[in-house]
Amino acid sequence: MIVSIKEVKAHMQELSNPKIAEHSLRFFKTGPGEYGEGDVFLGIRVPVTRKVARKFRELSLDQILKLLKSKFHEERLLALFMLVALFKKGDDIEKKNIYNAYLGHTDSINNWDLVDGSAHQIVGGYLFERDRRPLYKLVKSKSLWERRISMIATYTFIKKNDFVDTLKLSEILLPDEEDLIHKAVGWMLREVGKLDLEVEEKFLQKHYKKMPRTMLRYAIEKFVEKKRQGYLQGTV
Repeated sequence: MIVSIKEVKAHMQELSNPKIAEHSLRFFKTGPGEYGEGDVFLGIRVPVTRKVARKFRELSLDQILKLLKSKFHEERLLALFMLVALFKKGDDIEKKNIYNAYLGHTDSINNWDLVDGSAHQIVGGYLFERDRRPLYKLVKSKSLWERRISMIATYTFIKKNDFVDTLKLSEILLPDEEDLIHKAVGWMLREVGKLDLEVEEKFLQKHYKKMPRTMLRYAIEKFVEKKRQGYLQGTV
């Protein structure tokens, strides 16, 4: 069955909920000067959006990329869920096309949930067995979201016990001024620690005194309380 983007958009409109949309405006910081400034929401929960992605899984790559340009946040998220699904079942050529398309549309991947639901599967998935220099270009970007993509992409590496790029990128991002970058770095360091606490602590002991507070808190969240307080108080 051929599916059109018009059908998908009509279905999303049917699912919209103004009350949820209003809450999302606040949750995703859409006010003047905030990181999500000007974003527009339909008011559709993430699990529902995932179901829509499965329902319309026959949508073509071209159509998905058009959907990714939508003004509605949930439609962009939907497009990213669809891209992840296409990537997972694609051959090498299809994976390359999706990876390139993803990095060509980062202006539409413009909130933390959009990055976190797609970057490690697509960017991390594609680069795992390839040259990872693109991450070091992204990490120097003026775009908050491209810098977050570079960090979250390494989640795929971490799950395969490959921590090198996570640590290198974390070091580059230590002076970053954005809270959402601090959270991303701290989160990835915490994930490293889940698999190899010694590796995480070696990094922390070198850098923790100059780490942004939020970054440190995220990184040590699962530590035993005594050790956690030691890092927070600078006595480790």
